[in-house]
Amino acid sequence: MASNQLIAILVLVVTLVFQSDNINVVEAQLTTNFYSTSCPNLLSTVQSTVKSAVNSQPRIGASILRLFFHDCFVNGCDGSILLDDISGFTGEQNANPNRNTARGFNVIDNIKTAVENACPGVVSCADILAIAARDSVVLLGGPNWNVKVGRRDARTASQAAANNNIPAPTFSLSQLISSFSAVGLSTRDMVALSGAHTIGQSSCRNFRTRVYNETNINAAFATLRQRSCPSTAGSGDGNLAPLDVNSATSFDNSYFKNLVAQRGLLHSDQELFNGGSTDSIVRGYSTNPSSFSSDFAAAMIKMGDISPLTGSSGEIRKVCGRTN
Repeated sequence: MASNQLIAILVLVVTLVFQSDNINVVEAQLTTNFYSTSCPNLLSTVQSTVKSAVNSQPRIGASILRLFFHDCFVNGCDGSILLDDISGFTGEQNANPNRNTARGFNVIDNIKTAVENACPGVVSCADILAIAARDSVVLLGGPNWNVKVGRRDARTASQAAANNNIPAPTFSLSQLISSFSAVGLSTRDMVALSGAHTIGQSSCRNFRTRVYNETNINAAFATLRQRSCPSTAGSGDGNLAPLDVNSATSFDNSYFKNLVAQRGLLHSDQELFNGGSTDSIVRGYSTNPSSFSSDFAAAMIKMGDISPLTGSSGEIRKVCGRTN
């Protein structure tokens, strides 16, 4: 009898564990309709604020997209990049890849305020950033995609992980491939996502070595960029140049055309077309904009799936810059 009772108890425990695991799996799945009932006007609320910001300053669209990228590459898409440094807490905003260059926090804060007014305590900052990144691309002429949501916000951040995990403008092709592979993104994903450099700008400090010292660069393009980027380190470090010399505020495939013409601004840009394994992908995107658009959208969805906090993990912040 005791033996039978023990077996029954073990079966019950296994069943409960199995059910619990199933619940966790379900909770961990992001969906496009997560807020359809709890915050039905979420998408239009986000879009209206992003549209106002991008119409006022088109560059901010690239900045918001970059925020999402830098968020996802550091312990997943959890809104950790949005946390401000305060006494006793060091976030990611002053990590080397973000210091004095990460922008758009005020736009995310404005969206959060509007969303909280409509649906208090429901929508995470991580999801707001994911939706705002998509809207920024669309408003600048790029592809649309359905954003999966259901993320929760991190209570922590890691400056060390931001320094180590975000790809640098000095990276070689092999380093880029490894960096993206580490978060589950393929080489083709990496090339497609690099096409985000069809919008936005970069600082002289990031491209000085390329325009003065590298040989796989169009001579006229190098001369053009040297005009606003002095050769001496510390002089004009913050001077900006468009990542896409042709259409810095239009999301198109001209970034890849630039690479084929050796007019990539950053070393890491031109590495994608420099006699290596990704040349054929770049050449394909340069002649087939629809291929780039569809691959970019698919890669953005895939990047948005990196290690989200779901279920009871994390929190729903009231204010994006600090934990509750």
